[in-house]
Amino acid sequence: MTVTGLYLDAYSGVSGDMFLGVLLDLGVPLSHLSEQLGSLSVSGWRLEAETASQHGITGTRAKVVLEETQQPHRHLSDIRAIIANSGLAPQVKADVVAVFRRLAEAEAKVHGTGVEEVHFHEVGAVDAIVDIVGVCLGLRYLGIQQLACSPLPLGTGFVKAAHGLLPVPAPATLEILSTVGASVLPGKGEGEMVTPTGAALVAHFGRFGNATPAIRPHRTGYGFGTRELPWPNALRAILARHAPTDSLDSDETTLLECNIDDMNPELVPYVVERLLEQGALDAWSTPIGMKKGRPAIMLSALATAGEEANLARTLLVETTTLGVRYSPWKRFKAGRESRTVQTPWGGVRVKVKLLRGAVAGAAPEYEDCARLARDTGTPLREVYDAAAHAAREDDASDT
Repeated sequence: MTVTGLYLDAYSGVSGDMFLGVLLDLGVPLSHLSEQLGSLSVSGWRLEAETASQHGITGTRAKVVLEETQQPHRHLSDIRAIIANSGLAPQVKADVVAVFRRLAEAEAKVHGTGVEEVHFHEVGAVDAIVDIVGVCLGLRYLGIQQLACSPLPLGTGFVKAAHGLLPVPAPATLEILSTVGASVLPGKGEGEMVTPTGAALVAHFGRFGNATPAIRPHRTGYGFGTRELPWPNALRAILARHAPTDSLDSDETTLLECNIDDMNPELVPYVVERLLEQGALDAWSTPIGMKKGRPAIMLSALATAGEEANLARTLLVETTTLGVRYSPWKRFKAGRESRTVQTPWGGVRVKVKLLRGAVAGAAPEYEDCARLARDTGTPLREVYDAAAHAAREDDASDT
């Protein structure tokens, strides 16, 4: 069996730093996060992790220490530029941008303004950028593909924000949670229990409204917040192993397509890249023939619920098409995870395909294999085959 899922027990709510803290407590190396976060063109901060204990429970508290207290307010376009120019993996970039877009759309609706006009204020500050990027990196490091979340406590009272005192939960938080049908618990604790950043993260990665699959707990972590409460103020997470099942996982997506016969084909790879950055599950191009035998290209993208209009807008803006068609699709899915395996020449990240919890295939990361082949003078094919074999052996030893 293989670790594939994460269950968030948000009995004390969720914030960006609590989410990041629990991933560190589950084993994501601080050095890995710091190295990856260092590729962001944002200065004046450092990430720290400290052991925290409340009411006899021990876990990890993540802290973003600001070395430059003056940080600019940022728009969504500023966030996109920071992420696009970073050295993050494409899927991490797409996840980060999608989380910030949820925040922008919620703020825009609450304040009656356009998405690109939103000043992020608190959530655009460097600590929130580090929290969001760090969580996206941590989930990828642990190979999490399915995330379930308990009902979220909303809290009571008021919170101080850039616009003054706002009722708890903050309007943007409630707007985000309402878009994904999240389960909530009114009251239960005074003060802000779920922050906009925490809400956006669980809304993007989590699943609500469906029965949680049977799991086998593998490891438990606690990510502590800063407040002292009558209970351990932490986000609890269970790294889980899925129980064997004969059924296949499935979900619902939307397919978007458009045909193009009057655009420079050199622009197509850029459009596909933009679609992935905007949160597409997948994007691709297909050569086709149109009327009068004209060669053309069909651009396609798979979208999750709520992202259809955003991806359609990208197709309309970045291509010459006059329209985008869409249709609901259902799909069966194999389990997937990312893990690092050891070869005689060094570590290699591997994408693993899982069926009923067992490895059914492994695809080593080309960049890792090519780097080891160049550094050691070993044929690339040998490194690639050794990494795939190590993934299968790793699964056999884990059962």
